[in-house]
Amino acid sequence: MNNIIACIDGSVVRDAVCDGASWVANRLSKPLLLLHTLEKQQQHGADDLSGSIGLGAQSELLAKMAQLDQERGKLALQLGRSLLDTAATRAAANGVESVETRLRHGNFVEELVALEGEARLMVVGKTGLDHGDELRSIGSHIETLIRQVHTSVLIAPQTFRPPARFMLAYDGRDTANRSLDRIISGGLLTGLDCHLVMVRGNSAATEERLEAAADRLRSEGFPVTTALLDGDIYETLQSYKQDHDIDLMIMGAFAHSKVRHLFLGSNTLRMIERTDIPLIVLR
Repeated sequence: MNNIIACIDGSVVRDAVCDGASWVANRLSKPLLLLHTLEKQQQHGADDLSGSIGLGAQSELLAKMAQLDQERGKLALQLGRSLLDTAATRAAANGVESVETRLRHGNFVEELVALEGEARLMVVGKTGLDHGDELRSIGSHIETLIRQVHTSVLIAPQTFRPPARFMLAYDGRDTANRSLDRIISGGLLTGLDCHLVMVRGNSAATEERLEAAADRLRSEGFPVTTALLDGDIYETLQSYKQDHDIDLMIMGAFAHSKVRHLFLGSNTLRMIERTDIPLIVLR
């Protein structure tokens, strides 16, 4: 569990992914692994030609399509290497001392699952290449990735700046305390201002539990601001983030709490789509 793995593609968030991963690698003194996957694109129409054109013409067209596929593959390979080289240069400029690049053929999520044994934390972009500049869209693999890996994931928006303060959505349950464990033992957030926010609405949400969690963080040297709020979980957290200039959000994904439901239930896309700051899902 040594590498910070950053997933690099040609999307508009690739620089933010690299910068976010560089920040994590420097904070934790870990090596950075830059990964680019070449996923096979499905070709449409090639299998429907046999009944509409003659055998000779069919063979000629299929040969040309095969040649085009080969050329596309070569160009994709060159682009992938160029993206990785550019990201490696950027990471080095960000002060990362150990940078490795890997180019793989296959499914994005499957490759990350295979690399999980090497991972300390994974960094992915909020949007994928197919979304262009549409920043309200999210990469189609994000929810699948969060469901399948047991490694924490940082989701980067279009830009990344080193955070000065983070917000932890805390619901008072035992599983939420595992988030505290990860924050305290992980070392990534040490020294940053912590906003510990609890939204009423479940039996575990009490001021006593909130203050106990805050005291625990303070005893480990975290400057902590607490807030016990009422309202819809999603809307309340978003409003607090805006009002207090939060620049990093932390969410847990350990059990079937209401906070976890925001990510792994029906509101998953809603939260990530509306978040314009880096977000870490703790596992």
